Amino acid sequence: MPHLQFELNINVSSKKKEQFAQKVRENFSEVMDTGTDHIAISIREYEKYALTIGRANPTDDICLMNLDIREGRTIEKRRELALRYMSIINELFDIQTKNQYITFTQHSGEDFHLIEKYLDGWQSGEDPLC
Repeated sequence: MPHLQFELNINVSSKKKEQFAQKVRENFSEVMDTGTDHIAISIREYEKYALTIGRANPTDDICLMNLDIREGRTIEKRRELALRYMSIINELFDIQTKNQYITFTQHSGEDFHLIEKYLDGWQSGEDPLC
C-alpha cells in the first residue's frame, strides 16, 4: 500500500486536488504494474516560506514528495514515476521541475496494513487486495 505524500507551499483547489490524485493513482498503477485500490495519497499545503530547497528562491513555489512504496521496483521504474510526477505537478500546479524533490522509501509488504490484511511482497501485474 504505497503512501504517496505531496507537500506544497501553495493553495490548491479541491477540483485540482481531485485531478491530481486521479493522475497520481493512474500513473503509479501503470508504471508500477499494480492496482489502485490500495494507493494512499496525502496532499499537504504549507505557507510560502515553510518549504525550501537550497537551489530555489525563497519566494518560489515548492513541492516535496515522500513516496513510501514496497520493495521490488527497479531504479528505472522509480525514475520513470518520479519524472511523471514532476511533469504532473508542473502541469497542474505550475511548479517548476527544478523546485521539486522526491524521496523514495522502500518497505517490505508486511509494513503496509489494511483492514483485510497486510500486503505481500510486490509481484508484477498483481492486485494486492485479492
